[in-house]
Amino acid sequence: MATITINVDDEVEKKFRETAKTVIGDRKGFLGRAVTEAMELWIREKTQNEIARTALELMSQEYHLGKRLYSSRKDLHERT
Repeated sequence: MATITINVDDEVEKKFRETAKTVIGDRKGFLGRAVTEAMELWIREKTQNEIARTALELMSQEYHLGKRLYSSRKDLHERT
């Protein structure tokens, strides 16, 4: 378990504490649990954005699929 010291805008901190109390409850450790959940959500969102960006880059690349080795459907099948 790690300890992080951060500075947060007072209004954001107040709203976060109120929301955390409502959702998790006013038990010991509620704030740590809420911050952990928020950080996990942020990481998941950023990771998904990176995966989507990479996939879009791959889709935009052109691929050479080779030359056509047949001129008609007949060439593909031995039946006449």
